[in-house]
Amino acid sequence: MARSLFVSAVAPGTGKVVVSLGLVELGLRETSRVGFFRPVIVESSENAADEDIELIRECFGLNQSYAASYSWRMRDLLLELGGRGIDGVLEKIIEDYKSLEAHCDFIVIEGTDYLGQALALEFDLNALIARTLSAPVVLVGKGKDLSPQEAVNGLRVAVDGFRSKLANVIGVMLSRAEAAQLDTYRTLLAREFTSNDEVLGILPETPALGRPTVREVLEFLKADVICGHERLESVVEGYMIGAMYLQNILPRLKPGLLVLTSGDRLDLLLGMIEADRSLNAPRLSGLILTAGIRPDPGVMRLIEGLHGTLPVMVVEEGTYSVASHLEQVHARLDATDREKIKKAQELFDQHAEIEALSRQITEVRSEIMTPRLFTYGLLQKARARIRHIVLCEGTEPRILRAAAELVSRRAVRLTLLGDQREVALEMREIGFEPDPAWVTIIDPVHSPKLSDYAETYYSLRQHKGVTLDQARDTLQDVSYFGTMMVHLGEADGMVSGAVHTTQHTIRPALQIIKTLPDCPVVSSVFFMCLEDGVMVYGDCAVNPDPTPEQLAEIAIRSAETARLFGVSPRVALLSYSTGTSGVGADVDKVRAAVQIAQAKSPELILEGPMQYDAAVDESVGQLKLPGSKVAGHANVLIFPDLNTGNNTYKAVQRETGALAIGPVLQGLKKPVNDLSRGCTVEDIVNTVLITAIQS
Repeated sequence: MARSLFVSAVAPGTGKVVVSLGLVELGLRETSRVGFFRPVIVESSENAADEDIELIRECFGLNQSYAASYSWRMRDLLLELGGRGIDGVLEKIIEDYKSLEAHCDFIVIEGTDYLGQALALEFDLNALIARTLSAPVVLVGKGKDLSPQEAVNGLRVAVDGFRSKLANVIGVMLSRAEAAQLDTYRTLLAREFTSNDEVLGILPETPALGRPTVREVLEFLKADVICGHERLESVVEGYMIGAMYLQNILPRLKPGLLVLTSGDRLDLLLGMIEADRSLNAPRLSGLILTAGIRPDPGVMRLIEGLHGTLPVMVVEEGTYSVASHLEQVHARLDATDREKIKKAQELFDQHAEIEALSRQITEVRSEIMTPRLFTYGLLQKARARIRHIVLCEGTEPRILRAAAELVSRRAVRLTLLGDQREVALEMREIGFEPDPAWVTIIDPVHSPKLSDYAETYYSLRQHKGVTLDQARDTLQDVSYFGTMMVHLGEADGMVSGAVHTTQHTIRPALQIIKTLPDCPVVSSVFFMCLEDGVMVYGDCAVNPDPTPEQLAEIAIRSAETARLFGVSPRVALLSYSTGTSGVGADVDKVRAAVQIAQAKSPELILEGPMQYDAAVDESVGQLKLPGSKVAGHANVLIFPDLNTGNNTYKAVQRETGALAIGPVLQGLKKPVNDLSRGCTVEDIVNTVLITAIQS
């Protein structure tokens, strides 16, 4: 039987979907088999899908259909009540829930919205469904538009009401709370809810979650977009009617404004586009041209030739008529709006009682390190000890998007290397406005530290024939400059490789930082985040054909890296045969490596040679190596050569959809890590977090 939590609002507008998002994310840290179920939905129109179901299914890629995610539309439920009555309603809910439960270890059940045609019915219905499904209940109240005392009183009444229906209320949360009064809420909640109820979080009001995107505005107005399609997910921070001359509007512009003006105001059309592009004006969210007037063909050709322009929309109504409708735009959380989703998840992680909620999800934590638990652990470890990481490729958009995410989560301080104007322009292109306390931009070519860095490099490499002039030229390269920052303690680690080769990243580290005194070889691992756990693969990126001594060192270092990131290592050195069954130079190399590694680290759980299936499949492992502590349970796999390792990790990644984090370099005195040139923003974020933790 799957564990579950029933999330029920106590009034309309609590923002309970943020709680549901957080709980699904929390569940996925424990198991990959998580479901989301809404017993009753209220669809806004005949063909409209439920927003919460679609959001969570798409956001997390849940393995369930839309039809399997709910039981009743409210209008059909009311008809059923008039026929078979409540028994018929509950029978279908139980049947549908059990069908979903068969494929899940944990299910988040979400109650109704109190926005339908049966408000008086919904409260009792939610309590009855929770009791029927034996689901513990988390009640979510809201602080917006209420005094703190009124908000707490509302929760108290709701708890008593649910308990009167014999529902198992295990705790309360307060959402959309006034940020300036969080201490007042805490005091009142602690006084009101003592022994039987747990206060599971106070989530402050976050205006950005309630603001619409440009796409939502255009859909509401039924507008036509004439340019800027790639920026429709921008959040609208406010509206301005452009009725003044351009020179009077410019000083009044603010970030995120959506400007409305008559379609015949060519000066404002071009002026707003240029203001949005300028580093000396705030970035806007869009422009609405009213009265159905479109730019003439010549102006359109000019606009179409611009890259990354702000969204410009055309509507038929007049300016003031459109303005009067804009406050009615419905802002929602949508799976395509990654920025809002991140803000919602950060809000939950920072203000919910994560440990208490985790205990409700699973009484005994699994030994399996799930992918989400692993990546969440990276973030928490990095936050616990803020480090300074240098990113060499500061003009690369993927790097900047990753930097924006890392800074928004307050995970690391960053230095971005590159031409300052180019970096600033790329930042503006993606809407990244960094806090100077967290982000620094340095151009190595014009840095006042270039001469000092060149002197240091010259002293390190003069025995190789490097002159001071050559050292100065070399240190203008971002990889060498970033590596020198790490060497001199002006950064804690470096990440590069999104546009540079592996050699371009590693060579400066070997020349400047060098290896640990007791480590004869630099190697790498990939963290393979599979559906049923995290595996560590090494070496898949650096050493083409390691010797037995090097292979033993790779195994020991890989186990240390695994342990650093919360994976208890059970190490298998792989070959084409298991145990003593095979002969040949290649398998002999692995046998020798095993003996060396066991002699150097006798406490390490390590065995080999072993075939891949024997290492990871319990039935095969126990058949081929009965009584082995590693066979069938290995989570650190050491490949005999680069050809095998690199192809295996890529095959597993492609065929299973696993998240592959790496290569993570090991053996250097200070951390430098390489990215794949095909890396995603998520890859970069994870690699930076790993680098911070290594330091």
